Amino acid sequence: MNGYSKQLKSILQASGWSQEELARHLNVSFVTLNTWVNERAEPRKKARDAIQALYFEIVGSDKTNTQLLENQKKKAHTLKTSVHTILGNQEFLDKLTLYLTYHTNTIEGSTMTLTDTEEVLFHHKTLTNRTQVEQAEARNHQAALLWLLGQLQSKDFSITEELIKGLHLRLMNGIISDAGEYRRHSVRIMGSRVTVANYLKIPTLIKELLLETQANPKDPVVLLAATHATFEKIHPFSDGNGRIGRLLMLAQALQAQLTPPLVLKERRQAYYKYLELAQTKDSSIPLELFVAESMINAHELLF
Repeated sequence: MNGYSKQLKSILQASGWSQEELARHLNVSFVTLNTWVNERAEPRKKARDAIQALYFEIVGSDKTNTQLLENQKKKAHTLKTSVHTILGNQEFLDKLTLYLTYHTNTIEGSTMTLTDTEEVLFHHKTLTNRTQVEQAEARNHQAALLWLLGQLQSKDFSITEELIKGLHLRLMNGIISDAGEYRRHSVRIMGSRVTVANYLKIPTLIKELLLETQANPKDPVVLLAATHATFEKIHPFSDGNGRIGRLLMLAQALQAQLTPPLVLKERRQAYYKYLELAQTKDSSIPLELFVAESMINAHELLF
């Protein structure tokens, strides 16, 4: 199999796109893309470069361009917003709620479409073609997000154990029996080489993490990446850790008056790759770039 064909098939598998969607992202016709995928024609150099760039974006890369990292961080740091701006604009709030809920739940396996999510959240419909759990996850994520935004309005806001447990209670209410409580058993993350924390150490590790989140960062992107990787490695709950971790990144970004990162479902594979690098290889630079890009993605999608 040619390298470009393998990359195209990897992009299709990781992103969940159809060939028509992938063709649009590469600005070519479906027929042209199909001939590339099936090795009936070979793309020219410009197209091969575009395929490789999209492959690294969706699947992830083992190398990070340090100049690109600095450029993307610099851009992310200019994307200013605040919780008061969000709550003061209903259209903006609805878009943030919709896209964040859709992408974060899809990353965790939900089959609901963007339209499904909109119907459940804003039109209060009960869908017959989606499970009750998936629909409860969407409604719960909306409730957790709105509660968090309300908490962020306080001048004395800080991330605390009570806040983390309160978020989890709202996120997993009616879905698992231990919503709002740390896990009391060992777990493994399927498909990951990361060893999560011993459940007996969770309270101590969370307290240590909270001290880190309360620091005044010179570089917010670095802090978001580092604390997110640590939280996910602690893995304090029996379920819902990824969604809680991404909500906490939102809180940290808004504390810094910055646009919160939106982890797109299409980049799920790259996201997990960079998390694992930060957690097992002490290599946080790829995750920092990913966080900065996710802040830029959010700004472009929401504004």
